[in-house]
Amino acid sequence: MSQLNINAKDTCKWDAVALGEIMLRFDPGDSRVRTTRTFQVWEGGGEYNVVRGLKRCFGLDTAVVTAIPENDLGYLLLDFLYQGGVDTSHIKWFPYDGIGRNVRLGLNFTERGFGIRGALGVSDRAHSAASKLGKGDIDWKKIFSEEGARWFHCGGIYAGLSQSTPDVIIEAMKAAKEAGTIISYDLNYRASLWKEGGGKEKCREVNREIAKYVDVMIGNEEDFTASLGFEVEGMGEDVTGLEVDKFKRMIERVVKEFPNFKAVATTLRDVHTATSNDWGAILYHGGNFFEAEHRPRLEIFDRVGGGDSFASGLIYGLISGKSPEEAVNYGAAHGALAMTTPGDTSMATLKEVEKLVAGKSARVER
Repeated sequence: MSQLNINAKDTCKWDAVALGEIMLRFDPGDSRVRTTRTFQVWEGGGEYNVVRGLKRCFGLDTAVVTAIPENDLGYLLLDFLYQGGVDTSHIKWFPYDGIGRNVRLGLNFTERGFGIRGALGVSDRAHSAASKLGKGDIDWKKIFSEEGARWFHCGGIYAGLSQSTPDVIIEAMKAAKEAGTIISYDLNYRASLWKEGGGKEKCREVNREIAKYVDVMIGNEEDFTASLGFEVEGMGEDVTGLEVDKFKRMIERVVKEFPNFKAVATTLRDVHTATSNDWGAILYHGGNFFEAEHRPRLEIFDRVGGGDSFASGLIYGLISGKSPEEAVNYGAAHGALAMTTPGDTSMATLKEVEKLVAGKSARVER
């Protein structure tokens, strides 16, 4: 397994670029989607959350590639993107038809869960603008060869959005490869996205093709099983109470089949309740495993986006030249902090991440 050869900062406009859908998240707070009368609104999307974290927490120069309808919901989303600091110059705007018959903005109604009641997400995203993107819609040569990007990130959520999005991902990855850009991909399996589009069989077909272009593969145990077809030894698809050693052996099988993977990273989560999870992470890099500090019974306020924030912390560590052990600990710490605040995106600071990595306590600061 070869080491990452990351483009120099002074040769690239962007530290990281992401491709994916960004939705408006409607959060009922302490209530439930089915009974609330008010929602707080956030922005969020699996791929976008990563580059937003890289910008807001870690201070890197990032951009997002997506599509948005030209209506007031689209402009509301744009206002959120401005606040997030991620560059919007490569967004494609679609004309709005008046009722969303042809193109619309995806909506995500998500309740956080509490105790024995798990978190719940209800997506309303069919025919979204981002799902309408096709080959040739984005000038990838401009992004990767002219402007330059050190890192490109995408994921399985966008791959499952429509029949055209896998082609857009591969088109982007080919351009990124040509320019020497490192490519990461978070498998992020969502059964709801594949339910009417061929199920797990189609999911695996699509993701195994995309995997051929990936340098850094990210996912949890369910992702590798559902999206790539690698089962944890002796567990089939039931990975409750995951045994870490068995999962490590599965990763070794993964990199043997996909030797282009220069690194494989995963979060390890054991769910006790919606608000109490064991939390950890593993990075396979250079033929060795590196484990982040294990955090038993981590108290969680909002689990959505924890994996995305793990990815951004990991990428920050790798792109800034930190050791593999440091990188996986930055990822795990950032993911843990992101789950202490509401919304899909991280509200953590670099100082807070570094404090947690250093093992300091949550004692009040005055």
